[in-house]
Amino acid sequence: MDKLRMMFQFLQSNQESFMNGICGIMALASAQMYSAFEFSCPCIPEYNYSYGIGLLIIPPIWFFLLGFVLNNNVSVLAEEWRRPTGKRTKDPSILRYMFCSITQRSLIAPAVWVSVTLMDGKSFLCAFSINLDVDKFGNYSLIKGMSETEKIKLLAKIPCKDLFEHQEVRVAASRYIKCISQACGWMFLLMMTFTAFLIRAIRPCFTQAAFLKTKYWSHYIDIERKIFDETCKEHAKSFAKVCIYQYFENISGEMRNLHHHSSKDDSDYEDDDKRRNEEDKLLGIRVQDDMNKALCNWHICKPALALRKEQKNGENNDKLHREGGGAVNGLANGHTHNVEKKEWAVYYSKV
Repeated sequence: MDKLRMMFQFLQSNQESFMNGICGIMALASAQMYSAFEFSCPCIPEYNYSYGIGLLIIPPIWFFLLGFVLNNNVSVLAEEWRRPTGKRTKDPSILRYMFCSITQRSLIAPAVWVSVTLMDGKSFLCAFSINLDVDKFGNYSLIKGMSETEKIKLLAKIPCKDLFEHQEVRVAASRYIKCISQACGWMFLLMMTFTAFLIRAIRPCFTQAAFLKTKYWSHYIDIERKIFDETCKEHAKSFAKVCIYQYFENISGEMRNLHHHSSKDDSDYEDDDKRRNEEDKLLGIRVQDDMNKALCNWHICKPALALRKEQKNGENNDKLHREGGGAVNGLANGHTHNVEKKEWAVYYSKV
């Protein structure tokens, strides 16, 4: 349990590793789901194509949307896109980077599903069995004298072992279509791998500074949201504690007045210390309306990303220069500032 807890804490602290783990689990789950899935082609001309292509397309779309749902950065992206500009401008390149990052991770599980489906070939066989030319397999007597409708109905039964009587034709047709399906599967894997290679190879060719900028600020937005949530949670906890402390202080004060006890014991002093510590965590916000206003202002007008440390240092330097008349080391016109003088008394002993 301790090892699992440490692993979970590590994944929580490292958002990128956590999402990569989620994508890997989804990819394994998609392959496992396909192996456990019972494929049942309807073997009806009107439904074969819809069933086969639907099995190839609909589950990947579901896995793609599930990847967006499980990614925590989706809410961060939506909030950043919809928030008012306020004092902080919005950079479209950051939004594009976050969206591309989410999309790349969400495409892993659908790609695994499509690859496994094409390699297996069952859905391909179900979808395109009616388009086969039986004459290629050398059995002309099978469709001799059949109308076009009867021929299509016969070909639609090829994916079903129990419904198709001529097993030799069925095996030959199944192998033929599965070979085409596997070829499409390998082409799909080659295309996906080549695309990933191009993305990784071409990206450093562009301006690396722009990429680092978008990556840095996307991480900043995610971390800022987490720290804001933690701060709100800490403030709410301290606010609740102070309210409860004050409530019990009022009750205890009434009871002491009733019983004529005015002395305080050590536990009361400890409670006072705890209350002061919790009051320090309130950061000066002690009223419900003030907290609501602070939360509303955070959403409407986020603070600008410019720290004030240098500004304060500049103000202090200007203040020193004004007080010192622009002299160096506090010297102005040949004399120092008015410094409080200390008097010393020296006593001599006659011994």
